[in-house]
Amino acid sequence: MKKDRVKNESASIKELDQQGLGVLLEHMDSKLDLVVEGHEALDKKIDNLAENMSQKFSEVDQKFEIVKERFDAVDARFDAVDERFSSVFEELHLIRSDLKEKVSREEFIVLEKRVLMLERKSTERGH
Repeated sequence: MKKDRVKNESASIKELDQQGLGVLLEHMDSKLDLVVEGHEALDKKIDNLAENMSQKFSEVDQKFEIVKERFDAVDARFDAVDERFSSVFEELHLIRSDLKEKVSREEFIVLEKRVLMLERKSTERGH
């Protein structure tokens, strides 16, 4: 009897161990399901974020292209202005050198007085 009792207890313990193991496996399985669900949710969020970032980068690229085109237009206008200033500078240089060859107003007045004086002297001698 004692042996039967020990066998029964041993069988009960094995049954409890198997039941406990089954419960433990079910518990772990449910926890793994939660982890998988969380992973799927994070995966969706990452995909959405990647799609949004891709769209934003595309928008930024388009805006940079517009800015580049405007910059190129401004750069061309600056080149045209630079050419105009170069020609104005050359003309100004020519005008300055022409003015250096001419007499000043004061020198003109002095020369005019000398001519008048010489004309008077010549007319006085002639009479």
